[in-house]
Amino acid sequence: MKSLAKSRIRAAAAAAATVALGCTALAAVPSTASAADGSLAVQYRTGAAGATADQSEPWLKVRNTGSGAVQLSDVKVRYYFKGEAAGDAYRFACSWAVKGCANITGTFGSLASPTATADRYLEIGFTSGAGTLAPGADTGDMQLRFYRSNWQPLVQSDDYSFGAGATAYGDWTKVTAQLGGATVWGEAPAGNDPTDPTDPTDPTDPTDPPEGAPTLFDDFNYSGHTDPQIAAHGWSVRSNAGGPGVPGATWAPENVTFATQSGNSVMNLETSTAGSGESTKQTEILTQSMKFRNGTYAARVKFNDAPKSGPDGDHLVQTFFTINDLKAPMADDYAEYDFEYLPNGGWGESGNILYTTSWETYRPDPWEAVNAHTESRQSYAGWHDLVVTIDNSAITYYIDGQLFGTHGAAYLPERGMSINFNQWLIDLAGQTGTTPRSYDQQVDYVLHVKDQVLTPAQVNARVSAYRAAGTTFQDTVPAG
Repeated sequence: MKSLAKSRIRAAAAAAATVALGCTALAAVPSTASAADGSLAVQYRTGAAGATADQSEPWLKVRNTGSGAVQLSDVKVRYYFKGEAAGDAYRFACSWAVKGCANITGTFGSLASPTATADRYLEIGFTSGAGTLAPGADTGDMQLRFYRSNWQPLVQSDDYSFGAGATAYGDWTKVTAQLGGATVWGEAPAGNDPTDPTDPTDPTDPTDPPEGAPTLFDDFNYSGHTDPQIAAHGWSVRSNAGGPGVPGATWAPENVTFATQSGNSVMNLETSTAGSGESTKQTEILTQSMKFRNGTYAARVKFNDAPKSGPDGDHLVQTFFTINDLKAPMADDYAEYDFEYLPNGGWGESGNILYTTSWETYRPDPWEAVNAHTESRQSYAGWHDLVVTIDNSAITYYIDGQLFGTHGAAYLPERGMSINFNQWLIDLAGQTGTTPRSYDQQVDYVLHVKDQVLTPAQVNARVSAYRAAGTTFQDTVPAG
């Protein structure tokens, strides 16, 4: 990890909204509706009303208007639109949902009979975790969005299902709903009944990757920093000297601890100081192998603004990142991709700031850096879902399901990296007193899926599946 230079490349800052995933418990009912006796209605509003936008935001609610309970896993909803170009790929994301984004799926398909206002559709589905809808109940908000994979603008005004004036929820028949394979709501573009067997969901859509890709998942279910399973699972708790951080500081493995919170094992990194390098203890855990390259990286991390004890103000850095070694100054095969939260500023900043940074290379002396970054000046105290995806064209960062920043192909990795978490002090200038103080950063899990770009919703679904199966660790990513 390196400090930011004033000369570093500046990208536009994007503020990320905190996402709360919830679920609604519904009372049990004696019967479940079939397609024959079930009725649904779909309400729609747009979260992005402009004729042209960087993404389309169809926000939906599904209501059960029948007399029996409806299994949401039997429901499919389609939103119809006209693609910008024949070869364009689109990606789906769920920003927030009462039922929980992990329980909502989105896939794209092509219409058998294209019209002037539609040649594609986004199909929304539900996992079994979404549960049922009692008669008269609805799903609550589903704040959904989709965008072109190259993030070029899209035109909404020519999309069949788009309603520029629909800024409040209302029944919308230009989306269709199926229950058990039968259409029970809405009208598709002419000649495109969604039950048509020649109108399949595109199996190659990038938002629906196949199962079985090499994967690392760790729920950090360990007894302590000396647990032999930590090393057996490929991790190293750092104890060796060196940067980053305050000169003279030590890396303290005993300050990496584990505890259970809300039924999940959580790793805690504690960093402390009494105002001198010798009193400063920093923490880091990293994979022993640099075998991770393209694909999806995700972690749920709790950042903290306030100290665990003692006075506040230190220039602290709380992180989740991937990195490999710099073999020589300005070496072109160096790579690093960071989430870095500074609760008290530092590097010339006076307050809360979060950076995502993609590094091509650097020279330590004299300092020279080649990187791109995105920043947001606000508090990120609390739990956050952090996702970064790397494919052959870009590095894309998400926080709590929201796009945070995209960096171009110039910063793609040329070789493998390690996965790291650390918490350290830039300097001792933020709090100059000698009263002891300590700070915590917590990590719930980490996930890497090799060579697959997952949406944040798909990340949540994978993690939920591991936990439902009782899996606390898996590593099928090959070495090298």
